[in-house]
Amino acid sequence: MLYPPSQETLRKRFFIPAPNDAPPTGVDLYARFAFAGAVCCAITHGAMTPVDVVKTRIQLEPERYNQGMIAGFRKVAAEEGAGALLTGFGPTAAGYFLQGAFKFGGYEFWKKTFIDMVGVDKASDNRTAIYLGASAIAEFFADVALCPLEATRIRLVSQPDFATGLVSGFTRLLREEGVIRGFYSGFGPILFKQVPYTMAKFVVYERASETILRSMKTPKDQLAPSTMTMVNLGAGIIAGTAAAIISQPADTLLSKINKQKGVEGQSITSRLVSMAGKLGAHGLFLGLGPRIVMVATLTAGQFAIYGDIKRMLGATTGIEIAKVEK
Repeated sequence: MLYPPSQETLRKRFFIPAPNDAPPTGVDLYARFAFAGAVCCAITHGAMTPVDVVKTRIQLEPERYNQGMIAGFRKVAAEEGAGALLTGFGPTAAGYFLQGAFKFGGYEFWKKTFIDMVGVDKASDNRTAIYLGASAIAEFFADVALCPLEATRIRLVSQPDFATGLVSGFTRLLREEGVIRGFYSGFGPILFKQVPYTMAKFVVYERASETILRSMKTPKDQLAPSTMTMVNLGAGIIAGTAAAIISQPADTLLSKINKQKGVEGQSITSRLVSMAGKLGAHGLFLGLGPRIVMVATLTAGQFAIYGDIKRMLGATTGIEIAKVEK
């Protein structure tokens, strides 16, 4: 089981301001946001690797994995050993560490940038647009970092004999197929999947947490840390469920396109259109149940861990534009 770093560990590696110290600002503040995002994504995605393995198998081999998630776990473990459920753990943890830094750190940066551009009052009145715009831009850059490692992960899961781990799989993919075809053939679908996913994830989380906080009698700044963790968990479950449903078709296409090489000369767009046509609406939503379980769980965990690490690092000075006044 993976756990977030202890406060003692964080204190050894990072300066945590005492109550009377000036709070972090500028690069120092956003570096802390990025670190918190990197850790929360690496932990949650790494911990959900077994679910992701089964979900990917259901998408890629529906004729064999057609009896649900629990049966899928049993089938993989029986045929390949329990260790197969951790296939792709290395690229998953490494890829989402990078992606989380860009996603969460970038979201905080672009949100602040947009707020400065229009002013706090106007930003508060148009906060949904602020959340959507900031998350979309942040996710684009996060996906540039994630895509090579996600391609490696999917190849390891779909072809267990392709390589023995992250380094060997990454190296073989680069050597045999190159940067564009090997690592970025799925960049279009990963954007198509991740950008709407992240937009839904952040805007639903922000609005859900706003609603939860507004319903409570105690102001946010007076809530106990444990209460805020529970708020983050609840809002994260709601956000993760919505994000999973919205991004499911693109997730299926991403798994398909990274399973094997494309035909020489065939464009990525034509491959995606052809795959979508063959799969149909039903095929595009294969594995939705396991994915909702996975995404809702990891999203709740991400926001809870992210909030806790930000608090431990003293990175609590971001601008609030949610309307939760009593």
